[in-house]
Amino acid sequence: MLSPGYPAEMAFFTRGLAHAGADVIGLGDQAADDLPGIARDALAHYVRIGDLSAGQAVAAAVAELARQVSIDRVECLWEPYMLLAARLREQLGLPGLTVAQTVPFRDKERMKQLLDAAGLRTPWHVAAETVAEVWAAAERTGYPLIVKPIDGAGSADTYRADSVAELDAILPSLRHLPRVSVEEFVDGEEFTYDTICADGRVLVENICQYHPRPLLTKMHEWISPITLALRDLDAPGLQGGRDLGAAVLRVLGFRDGFTHMEWYRKADGEVVFGEIGARPPGARTVDVMNYATDSDLFSAWAQAVTQGRIAQPVERRFNAASIFKRARGAGRITHYEGLDELLARYGEQVVALELLPVGAPRRDWRATTIGDGMVIIRHPDLAQALEMAQRFAAELHLYAS
Repeated sequence: MLSPGYPAEMAFFTRGLAHAGADVIGLGDQAADDLPGIARDALAHYVRIGDLSAGQAVAAAVAELARQVSIDRVECLWEPYMLLAARLREQLGLPGLTVAQTVPFRDKERMKQLLDAAGLRTPWHVAAETVAEVWAAAERTGYPLIVKPIDGAGSADTYRADSVAELDAILPSLRHLPRVSVEEFVDGEEFTYDTICADGRVLVENICQYHPRPLLTKMHEWISPITLALRDLDAPGLQGGRDLGAAVLRVLGFRDGFTHMEWYRKADGEVVFGEIGARPPGARTVDVMNYATDSDLFSAWAQAVTQGRIAQPVERRFNAASIFKRARGAGRITHYEGLDELLARYGEQVVALELLPVGAPRRDWRATTIGDGMVIIRHPDLAQALEMAQRFAAELHLYAS
């Protein structure tokens, strides 16, 4: 398992592998004592690598391990090292995504080219390596448009430009990126399509809706982002996204593990692909999925990749939503407002409450999706779940000074 303790949710996947009966060897750049206890307790052995991005050093360490023990799989769920994991599989002759299969999940331009060739609807897109190429692409695309990294994750370094002036203003923020994708802005609602697969079969599927779209939450500090996992996947308007997701998995040849896809539904009902990663969703969304199903999808993933099945059926029992809060002001958290009233009304439906304690320094809202705290609520009725989520978004306030 590459990077078994970072980001934080990797510890739960590592534990899932151990619970599934695997002897897990961790390779990471953290000191063993710095690993989360959940990950450390799940590992049969740990090898610290000074720099996981140093591929040759990692390959040499894995080759030495392979001389001592039989290695059956190489797993990595953190975006930056997925290509490294693929190279290690090829080095050891192990199953799983190859380098050629992994590249489209990391290269958004290649990803969309393959889907275009299969006749699937993607935003108009072109890769650009220079400022001149970005301007040329913008002339072809028109406004509004999106500029984002070819190999990014989530909405990091993603910008919308509605005019020549706005594009000119964001170009300095892209200087550190060697290559970007310039894309048509698709005006519509944004959803996810998340799966756990084994042998090419979808064992678990999930759809979340973002309120509002992540790009807006990145632009405005006052917004409390909501991610809502939907209970009824057969609801009108979702089948197009499910069909699109299944087609994308077939085209990209994905067989085993977690996937996280984003897609758009336009006002006229047209469904448009966004992007996909061969990994779980981030920002605590697997926790939201767990609360929606009363299950442990960290362990379900581990069973799928090691045994080709999931021991217990996953049933969708609730609509569940995460609400991330951003403190007002700068400095340290001083107090909350609205929490007591909300808990008095909705306390039975609040399944997780993790706010920064008074006195803690507030986080940089631009650098972290989870902001200064999180609430997760759930309810079997969609309208009531959405109402609760929106109330926590609008009426719970954190202050810093």
